[in-house]
Amino acid sequence: MKLRQVSAIVTAQETSDGAGVRLRRSIGTPTLDHVDPFLLLDEFKSDDGADYIAGFPDHPHRGFETVTYMLAGAMRHGDHNGNAGELTAGSVQWMTAGRGIIHSEMPQQRDGLMWGFQLWVNLPARDKMCEPRYQNISPEDVPELEDDDGTRIRIVAGESHGRQGAVSGIATQPLYLDVAVPRAARWEHAVPAGHAALCYVFEGRGEMGVTEADAGRSVGPCQLAVLGPGEGLAVVTGDSPVRFLLLAARPLEEPVVRHGPFVMNTKREIMQAIRDLEAGTFLS
Repeated sequence: MKLRQVSAIVTAQETSDGAGVRLRRSIGTPTLDHVDPFLLLDEFKSDDGADYIAGFPDHPHRGFETVTYMLAGAMRHGDHNGNAGELTAGSVQWMTAGRGIIHSEMPQQRDGLMWGFQLWVNLPARDKMCEPRYQNISPEDVPELEDDDGTRIRIVAGESHGRQGAVSGIATQPLYLDVAVPRAARWEHAVPAGHAALCYVFEGRGEMGVTEADAGRSVGPCQLAVLGPGEGLAVVTGDSPVRFLLLAARPLEEPVVRHGPFVMNTKREIMQAIRDLEAGTFLS
C-alpha cells in the first residue's frame, strides 16, 4: 500500500473555552482553521482544579458532531433530551448535534488530573438538520488489542485488525484510534484512501509518515501531523515510545460557514440558527 507522508506539523495553541477551561487547540485556529471534515481538536490536561472546575455549562450546537474521549478524570454530560452520562477514563461520547442540542459537560472532581480530547466533525448538508443523537461508550466497550511488537490500540471508531470500533453509523466513515507504540519499533496501519488523515501526539515522540523514500518527520507532544494522500501510515520510534490519536474521515467538500457553536453551509443558515436561539425555537 502507498504510505502517507507528513504534509504539515502544527503545534497546539494554548487557549480557553467553556467557562474558562484551559486547553490546547490544534485545529480551529488561525494557523489551521479546519481539515475537512475535522473542524476542531482540543486537548485538555491539568491536575490543577482551577484549570477546569468551571467546566462547560449549558451551550448550544447545530450542524456537526462533537467527540469527547477521556484519558483521566471524570466529567458528566447532560442535554435537553434528558440524556446523561459520566465520562470516565477510557470512555467516549459521540454526540450528533444535528438540528440543535443544548448540553453541558461538567467536572465531577475538584482537583486531580483531568485529561482528554474534544474533536468536532462536520456533518454533510443533508444531515445538518437531522435529529440529535447521543452515543455514550463506557471504557470496557471500547475494543483494545495489542500487536506482536507490543503496540497497543484502542478503537474508538473505524476498523483495526478486523475489529470494529465502539462508535458506528457516522456519515464521514471515521477512523479514530488511540495508539501506543513502544520504543525501537515500526508500526504500520491502513488508512482509507481518500480520507483526510491526522496524527496528534500526546506522549513521547516518533517519526511519522515514514516511507521507503522518506525517513518521516519527528512529532512530539502537543503536535499535530497532517498527512498527505495514501493508503496507510508508518510510524517509527527510537529511544522514546510514542502515543497518539490517529484520525481519518471522508472529506465532505462542501462550504463551511461557522459561528461559535454553529457550523452550516451558508451565512443565511447561521443567521437562522441565531434567530432560532434568540426566539426560543432552537429546539422545536
